[in-house]
Amino acid sequence: MYGENLYDMLTDADALLLLSEWKQFRLPDWERIKKSMKTPLILDGRNIYNAKELKEKGFEYEGIGC
Repeated sequence: MYGENLYDMLTDADALLLLSEWKQFRLPDWERIKKSMKTPLILDGRNIYNAKELKEKGFEYEGIGC
């Protein structure tokens, strides 16, 4: 699946799986993401996000790996 931006890809998504440390993924609009997703689940394969902050925003968050 392809989209114009990261938000297009999250419409009705069951989860967001982050596998990149690219700059454009560092500071996303979490409210926009949560509204777009069917299930607000984030699986962070790079551990770049703050688990406590995302859980406070209503996301289920799992850091994967080191």
